[in-house]
Amino acid sequence: MKTLFVNACVRPESRTLKLAKHVLAKLDGEVQEVNLEKENIQPLNLDTLMQRDALLKEKNYDAEMLKYAKQFAAADTVVIAAPFWDLSFPAMLKNYIEAVTVNGITFTYSEEGFPVSLNNIKKVIYVTTAGGPTTGMDYGCEYITGICQKLYGIPEVKCYKAEMLDVIGFDADEILAKVMEEIDLTM
Repeated sequence: MKTLFVNACVRPESRTLKLAKHVLAKLDGEVQEVNLEKENIQPLNLDTLMQRDALLKEKNYDAEMLKYAKQFAAADTVVIAAPFWDLSFPAMLKNYIEAVTVNGITFTYSEEGFPVSLNNIKKVIYVTTAGGPTTGMDYGCEYITGICQKLYGIPEVKCYKAEMLDVIGFDADEILAKVMEEIDLTM
């Protein structure tokens, strides 16, 4: 089994990374990490979009700019670790999603115009942590679930989150332990 670990954690002591490592320890097989801070993936612009379109038209799927999409499509399981920032996740994760959302590699469209999966992924596990409450505002989990199920055709998406970690009166270690217990029970 191939697991792709998409790491959008920037702090060395990241609590999100701690949860992700707990998830990864539960999985069997090879784990390949993409550390988004080190990759420095830029958002698409007119030039890069035109380059990508030209490569796809030529069916040049070995081009460097398509490596993330090919790696993503080849995984069996994807684990995404992203802290809760600005009601969702860091921009570097959105840049990565743009890099893997490639018609002809991770998905295609049917004759009727509906997305059809071209990837091997059976499950995506998204982990996040927040200093405060996320109730009714966790657009990161909603976005990941939506794009993975609706566009990429991935049958199972699980979201694990620890919140209220920086609120006075809440025990961050206890909250993290409870989420790890939830992971243990549901994976």
